[in-house]
Amino acid sequence: MPHPLTPPRIYITSVEEGTVEDTRAPRKDGGSVAAAVGLNNSASSVVIPSIDLAMALSKQQILNTASNDGALPLTSASESEWHPVRAVSGDGGGNGMPQLYTRPVSPNDHEATTIPTIVRKYPALERNWPITSQPLALLIVFGLLWAVAYAILPTELSHPAGGLMRLVFLFVGAEACGILVSLTGLPDMLGMLFWGVLYANVGWADFTGYERVEVFLREMALVNIMLLAGLGLDYTALRSLFRFIMQLTLVPTVAEVVAVAVLSHYLLDLPWFWGVLLGLVETAISPNVVVTVLLRLKEERLGLNKGIHTLIIAMTSCNDVLAIFLFGVILGVIFSTGDLTSQILQGPIGIVIGLVYGSLCGLALLYVPSYHAKYTNGLRFTMAALAGTLSVVGSKKVGYPSAGALGCIVTAFVAGTGWRKRPPTECNEVSMYLDLLWKFLKPVSFSLIGKEVNFSVLEGETVLYGVITLLAAVLLRLVFSYLSTMGSELNWKEKAYVTLSGLPKATVQAALGPAAMDLARSLNATDEYARAQTVLIVTVLAIILTAPLGALLMIKLAPRWLKRSTDERTDQYS
Repeated sequence: MPHPLTPPRIYITSVEEGTVEDTRAPRKDGGSVAAAVGLNNSASSVVIPSIDLAMALSKQQILNTASNDGALPLTSASESEWHPVRAVSGDGGGNGMPQLYTRPVSPNDHEATTIPTIVRKYPALERNWPITSQPLALLIVFGLLWAVAYAILPTELSHPAGGLMRLVFLFVGAEACGILVSLTGLPDMLGMLFWGVLYANVGWADFTGYERVEVFLREMALVNIMLLAGLGLDYTALRSLFRFIMQLTLVPTVAEVVAVAVLSHYLLDLPWFWGVLLGLVETAISPNVVVTVLLRLKEERLGLNKGIHTLIIAMTSCNDVLAIFLFGVILGVIFSTGDLTSQILQGPIGIVIGLVYGSLCGLALLYVPSYHAKYTNGLRFTMAALAGTLSVVGSKKVGYPSAGALGCIVTAFVAGTGWRKRPPTECNEVSMYLDLLWKFLKPVSFSLIGKEVNFSVLEGETVLYGVITLLAAVLLRLVFSYLSTMGSELNWKEKAYVTLSGLPKATVQAALGPAAMDLARSLNATDEYARAQTVLIVTVLAIILTAPLGALLMIKLAPRWLKRSTDERTDQYS
């Protein structure tokens, strides 16, 4: 009798076109067919003799032109039972690509024991376990890191009351609050933001001696966001929908920035350049919120019929790239200490430096290391992260901070465009590594921005006028965004949904909001500190007001406004 934890034996059997043999049919030797792999061809049927499974899967991976990087529900006795095996095919079923079928999963299977028993006692927690288990793992990682630090570092560095440990516990608490808030259905970044505000106002946010570490962590969060934004720019989609995407990006962005600049100048007493800077911070769309919602809609096959997903993702990426780039230019002009000529040339010179640096780094990532190297994905991720970091910190060192954001984005865009032309198994893990890095930097970014909100110095007038500025600018953006969809083949509900996707603001705001304050502190520009504080406060208000509302509206209105696809095709532009 085999060991109860021994994995089931899998066989390759012959399959006719468009059909799969019954996975439970008895075999002549008394056994049963446990799995079958089907290959569909439009012209003729393909028969695969029983061969070694590893050889079959290895050969098919070479033939595939696309891959699915997630666990896929597989056909079984009932639709409610599934087996978490990664599909070999590109789309996971139905498009002439192979699928892996297996027998139904019984409660006694080894895979069914991967969820802890205590979790299965609470249906809500069990349902969200694939999501909540990841931040829980991060909490365990933080705890282990602190234990190691306590064992090997001097007492003044590892003591819980020390500045370094206070900084660490800020991130740990933010992650824990994010988990709790996510269980309520709200975005986890709200819990992280709340923890940062609480941390500061109870007197725990004293990081004396580690101010440079705090600034560096913020810069790393910004680098992470810019690299993901650059990789999110799909050249094929941009070329196919260029006019429409540019229309959806430029018109609402200009309207919102102008509205924020004018209102903040008269209501918040900000100079025009500072008003434009605030507008550029607020106009960015949160890719974290939007992409998370779109992934959920893709599972439910909502909005796949007219390329709406690709359109929203491309619009979000272009909007963020434009906002981040112009933010860097305006920030460099505001804090420029040279004469008028140098201030005027600050932007164009920074653009040239960023384009040249980003293009060279992106081309280097296409050829080094070799695609056949064993650790090519890990090395490319490391090189991309370091290139982006050097772009941000190095541009400040040479006196052209506006080059940092652009160099980082261009690096990711050039590299990502080349990687899309390669087989997906060769370099499709770089964005996954960046996403994993963001899991660590996300509580860092949101808790640090919340830490800057001190109720003792917060003026009610600033909050009131900040809310008025935000509401007016966001409403104006939504109006111009809807007008920008005119001329498309979308119906009015789909146009409204694309418009609504520009509402959530969180991720980019958390990275850009404190940047002006950090630069003012580093340059000892005390006369600009109050204005940087105003920008930060309005940024926090934008996150609180738009992130949960935008996510909630996108989820609730999708079944009413978007069509559900009945076939198995994916987004027509993806």
